[in-house]
Amino acid sequence: DPGEHSSQGEQDNRHFARIAKVPMLEPTNSQEAYELMEWAFNISEEFDTPVLLRSTTRISHCKTVVDVNKERKADLRQPSFTRSPAKYVMVPSNARVRRHAMEERIIKLQAYVEEFPLNEMLLADRKLGVISNGVAYQYAREVFKDASHLKLTTIYPIPANLIRRFAQEVERVVVVEELDPYLEDEVRRLGIAVTGKEFIPIIGELNSEIVEDGAIKAGILTASPKPSPQSSSPAPQLPARRPQLCAGCPHVATEFVLRKLGFHTAGSGKELKEGEFIVTSDIGCYTLGVYPPLAALDTCACMGASIGQALGLEKAGIPNKVVAVLGDSTFMHSGITGLIDVVYNQGSTTVIILDNQTTAMTGHQGHPGTGISATGAKTQAVELESLVKGIGIKDVNVVDAFDLKAIESTIKRSVENDEPSVIIARGPCILSVKTKGTPLEVDTEECVGCFDCLDIGCPAISVLEDIACIDADMCVGTICGVCIQVCPQDAISEGKR
Repeated sequence: DPGEHSSQGEQDNRHFARIAKVPMLEPTNSQEAYELMEWAFNISEEFDTPVLLRSTTRISHCKTVVDVNKERKADLRQPSFTRSPAKYVMVPSNARVRRHAMEERIIKLQAYVEEFPLNEMLLADRKLGVISNGVAYQYAREVFKDASHLKLTTIYPIPANLIRRFAQEVERVVVVEELDPYLEDEVRRLGIAVTGKEFIPIIGELNSEIVEDGAIKAGILTASPKPSPQSSSPAPQLPARRPQLCAGCPHVATEFVLRKLGFHTAGSGKELKEGEFIVTSDIGCYTLGVYPPLAALDTCACMGASIGQALGLEKAGIPNKVVAVLGDSTFMHSGITGLIDVVYNQGSTTVIILDNQTTAMTGHQGHPGTGISATGAKTQAVELESLVKGIGIKDVNVVDAFDLKAIESTIKRSVENDEPSVIIARGPCILSVKTKGTPLEVDTEECVGCFDCLDIGCPAISVLEDIACIDADMCVGTICGVCIQVCPQDAISEGKR
């Protein structure tokens, strides 16, 4: 994920292929993304190996006309299993033998990729040769229009002889790639002089302007004259807007209460006061609660980490109460084992499961708690209450995700328990609700401009002429009603329409 659009780090996952010694393919456009999937399956069958197909954010989001008019062979054999413990049971005595098979396979793959048809050498001006892969190939072709190019779609193993032949055809070799100098290092290991990260940033997503500017600064390209701007005044900029939860999101009330009860110290880098909470979070829509005005989260590492982090902080002797927050789908995916650890290690952690009955952030897929399978068929639903009780949690609470008083009183009681507690805050994802309630409105005579309603971070609420204003088209109305409960002046009520 170059640019970290949806992740915590820019780990260059091309390294995974080399570490695992499995082949990796990477497309440079939509057409190749389509074609390489078939190649991946064919390679997997021919060489008896897993194959990694890598796609970065920009390739995944691009749109291109793709020719899908292909006839594919359909081998509809009856599925069967061939017993082979020496292959599938990797005790040390078997693993030592399989290691030889792995190395032999890599040698065969090295020969195979030399003739791979989607690796392409384009010879033009021989003064400069550019090696690139993925979306960086598109930028390289745009910036170095007259240069010779070598496009690589086989990322591991690399076609070493093809690269050597290309290097012999040109006077200078440069590599254009996003993130780590993966290809650059591979080319250098072949004994080829190469330039790459000296002018290409190692951090962030590339574009043609970044590549061109770097090449000009490095003296690889000469700066072309730029047309003079028509006006000296800067173009107007849209106001910055951080990501936020939807109007009517069932997570808002819980995070608002956590902020109210447990976050008394403003700003980062300050030691917590007595009575403040530490809130550990998982990954989901609710992670957006880290942003003001909610600002109700302290940590987020990975899916399933919130409960383990909370237990670890407790066992480390941190005096503040710790609350772990995660969604229903995340709990089903990787939160169960963390909760088992809390019970087994006699923790007193409070766990809040935000149950919106879907997997909202990634497209509303089903999960075991929804009773809807991956194919969309109805199946047995796993009941959260029964599951956590079966794990050994005795203090299990189910609250309405939109009821501020119930959420607040339950959290207050739970964090003071000497045993672990689970609070299930249940309310539907507003995007899955087919009908909205009556939109709410602000009584302009009653509103005093305290703006307490803005503290819930609802995008339907704004300020107009020094009083709060609710966008009726965005407001989900009585389905939610959190702002009604927050307003100290009772100035918000159900609208007339």
